[in-house]
Amino acid sequence: MSRVGKKPIEIPAGVTVTVAEDNTVTVKGPKGELTRSFNPEMAISTEENVLTVTRPSEDKNHRTLHGTTRALLSNMVEGVSKGFEKNLELIGVGYRAQKQGKKLVLNVGYSHPVEIDPEEGIEIEVPANTKISIKGISKERVGALAANIRDVRPPEPYKGKGIRYEGEFVRRKEGKTGK
Repeated sequence: MSRVGKKPIEIPAGVTVTVAEDNTVTVKGPKGELTRSFNPEMAISTEENVLTVTRPSEDKNHRTLHGTTRALLSNMVEGVSKGFEKNLELIGVGYRAQKQGKKLVLNVGYSHPVEIDPEEGIEIEVPANTKISIKGISKERVGALAANIRDVRPPEPYKGKGIRYEGEFVRRKEGKTGK
């Protein structure tokens, strides 16, 4: 039995979960609304503020879908109630970020500034010119935008310069040895 799949999901106060006939789940909460379609073979049920996912058989495909479905539902419930946040930091001389309207403008050592437009429902904040905070209700979309921003200038192993997640460890390499 899947350890993740069999855990029940507590639905906090102020969050409503509706399951349609074709396993389309809509979760509404104080931060917004998320909708996602799941495999129709998985049985999703709600009873008194508890959401449970059960699988029809011990088939390999059903076992893999069980934990995944439960984890995605849990992230939807957490997203509409608390939201998700990813923090990035810029390390390097002259590397800085600023906000122009909704756009994020990065100066990270290229001959031109890099502009990034956030998707609808995702908010970018720049608390300091070397820190970026991405907030939203969808864990998947927040993580994808953070990864796209990091890919503009990933941390390099010699000096450690680049854009990295907050608290990310970058393994450093030794430079050339001159004789």
